[in-house]
Amino acid sequence: MKKLRYIFVYSLMMALTISCEKGLDPINSVNPGPDSEIPEITVTNPTEGSIMRVPEGQTTVTFVIVASDDIELASVVVQLDGTQIASYNSFKDYRRAALNVTYDGLSDGDHTLTVAATDKTDKSASTSVNFKKYTAVTYVPIEGEILYMAFEGAFTDAISGIEPNVTGTPTFGDGKLGQAYQGAADSYLTFPAATLTTTHEFSAAFWMKINATPDRAGILTMSPEDLENAGYPTVQNLRTSGFRFFREGSATAQTIKDNVGYATGECWNDGGQVDPSTGEWVHLAFTISDTKSSIYINGELARESDLTAPVDWTGCDILTIMSGVPRFTEWNHFSDLSLLDELHMFKRAITPEEIQTFATAR
Repeated sequence: MKKLRYIFVYSLMMALTISCEKGLDPINSVNPGPDSEIPEITVTNPTEGSIMRVPEGQTTVTFVIVASDDIELASVVVQLDGTQIASYNSFKDYRRAALNVTYDGLSDGDHTLTVAATDKTDKSASTSVNFKKYTAVTYVPIEGEILYMAFEGAFTDAISGIEPNVTGTPTFGDGKLGQAYQGAADSYLTFPAATLTTTHEFSAAFWMKINATPDRAGILTMSPEDLENAGYPTVQNLRTSGFRFFREGSATAQTIKDNVGYATGECWNDGGQVDPSTGEWVHLAFTISDTKSSIYINGELARESDLTAPVDWTGCDILTIMSGVPRFTEWNHFSDLSLLDELHMFKRAITPEEIQTFATAR
C-alpha cells in the first residue's frame, strides 16, 4: 500500500507539472532590429551657463553624465577644455551608461565639458556644456550697506546670508558682471524689511538692461498694505509710507520714477528717461535723505525732489524686488521682465561720488 501511495503522489505531481507547462510560451531570442538611432547624451552637472562659486582657488568637481543608445553603446569619451579626462568602452547596461566623472584641480575661469558617445555601428553624437568657476570671496560691505545681491546663480543676500522668498520663475541671464536676475511674468523676490527700515535714509544702486515689455513695472517697492482694499490686491496703492521705485513709458523711452511717503503726504520724483531699444545696460540709483528724493541715471543726477518730512516706514514689512506686487499694483506696475544686476542697498543716502563709482565700475 505504501508503494502504491508513493506512485500515486508521483503521478499526480507529474500531471500538475505537465498541465502548468501547457499554458507557457517557449522562451525565444528576439532580434533587436537595426541600430537606427544615434546615441543620446544628457549632462546634469554642470548645466549650461552655470557658475560654480567655492572658497577654494582649485576644487574637485563631479560631472554627472548619462549616455544611451537604442541598441548598444561602444564608447563614451569625456573632455574638459579640449583635454580627455575619461574614456569608457564597457558598460553594465549596454544601452545606458550613468557616469559620475570626478575631476581634481578645477581652476577659476570659463570651462567647456564635452561628451562624445559612439554606438556599435559607429554612429556618434556629442554635446558640450559651458560653465564658469569662481573663487567665492567673503563680501565686505561698505559703510551703511545692508543688502548686496550679485545674482551669481543664487538669490542670496551676500551680507545677511538671507534667501528671499521667490515667487514665480525668475532665472539667471548674462549680467553686467557675471550673471544677473532675469525677470519673468508673475515673478519677483521679497525680503523681510526689518533690517532695511532702521533709519530715515535709504539708497539703492544697481544695473538694469530694460525690457520695455510690459511698458510699466515695479523695480523696487516697499509699501504698507492698503487695508481698505485688502481683499482686492490689484488696487493696492497706499503711498503714505515707504517708497516705490518703478518705470513706465514706451519701447524707446522709459521714465524712471520714485514715490516716497512721509505719513502726512507723498513726494513724486519723475526722474529721467532711458531708451531700452539700445539693448544696453544702464546704471540706476536713488537716494532718500531727510529732505530730498534723488534719482541718478548712469552716475548723473537726473532729478531731485524736496521731501516735506523724512520717509515714514509704518506698515512697510516687506521689500519687493522686480515687481510692484503685492503692495503697489493699482496702475499695473507688475513684474519686470528686465535683467537686474549688482544690487546694493544702504541705510543712508550715499553720495554722488559713490554712485559715480558704482556706475563706472567694470
